[in-house]
Amino acid sequence: MDSAGAPALHENEPHQNDVAQRLNWLRAGVLGANDGIVSVAAIVVGVAGVTTQSGPILVAGTAGLVGGAVSMALGEYVSVSSQKDSQRALIEKERLELQEQPEEELEELAAIYQGKGLSLDTARAVARELTAHDALGAHLSAELNIDETDIVSPWHAAIASAFAFLIGAILPMLAILLPPENIRVPLTFVAVLVALAATGALGAWIGGGSKLRAAARVVVGGALALAATFSIGNLLGASGVL
Repeated sequence: MDSAGAPALHENEPHQNDVAQRLNWLRAGVLGANDGIVSVAAIVVGVAGVTTQSGPILVAGTAGLVGGAVSMALGEYVSVSSQKDSQRALIEKERLELQEQPEEELEELAAIYQGKGLSLDTARAVARELTAHDALGAHLSAELNIDETDIVSPWHAAIASAFAFLIGAILPMLAILLPPENIRVPLTFVAVLVALAATGALGAWIGGGSKLRAAARVVVGGALALAATFSIGNLLGASGVL
């Protein structure tokens, strides 16, 4: 604490906007890994249902890996960019309102705090002090629950998502290509479902949800996807279409 009794700030003290940024790319990374595992596993297992040759499986898996990573990155970039644009538009709108009608905005801020339980006099005093310190920040926090410095980065989300997709996709590729032909499909099933359980639990941990329910959801979904693509590959191979 400083000489006035207020807690001192330290350079290594975590900041809320840093946490939000980390959670943003962690979320994108977990989703990217999960999609990489399921998407590429479904492709290679489906091809393995048609042929036991490693060449076609490798080509199909690699195409799915590269295409999926690019798609995930673009999707995250567009989505987060839209969110960023919306946040900036709201910030500029609030900035303009503060310039054009400061008294009305001061009363609006006081009304917000009064609505939270403060007396009128106290709410007005709080509004005046916050406005004197940082008018825009006070209004953004009270009215919109956003921080001017806490703008998500679309590049962080895109890179994390693409990289995680690639990492996730490597697992089914190795599981289907490295083992002997007679065990490659069941081994891929096991490896993929275990990995999905891990990513589901990790995603739930980041979001504060139930790890067991999240893991069960992605495991069931992944198992259905693998079973469907392998069955379709088998049918196509047996019918002589391919």
